[in-house]
Amino acid sequence: MSTPTGGDDEYWRRPDAAYDAARPETPAAPSRPAYTGPPRTEPPSPHWRPPTVAHPPPPRDMPAQNLDALDEAEGSARTVTFGIGLVAGAIALILMCLVCGRLVF
Repeated sequence: MSTPTGGDDEYWRRPDAAYDAARPETPAAPSRPAYTGPPRTEPPSPHWRPPTVAHPPPPRDMPAQNLDALDEAEGSARTVTFGIGLVAGAIALILMCLVCGRLVF
């Protein structure tokens, strides 16, 4: 393959200094101003907070617990829970027997 100027490497050679001197220089990028940080803020007014109560009242006493009444209520709740569970289990057993009986017979 031949080059437009005829020489082997002449086409790829750098331009001479006269060509570089005739070219206009590229303008320098504008310099950015130095960052000085955020602006200073004014101090807040001394009255910007709402008034607070210095001494809150002491907590009240809790009422005394009747442990015997609590144990009785817990026992009756356990009895009701077991009763409902037994009734639900019996109903489930009867329904399962009915469904299995229809499948077998």
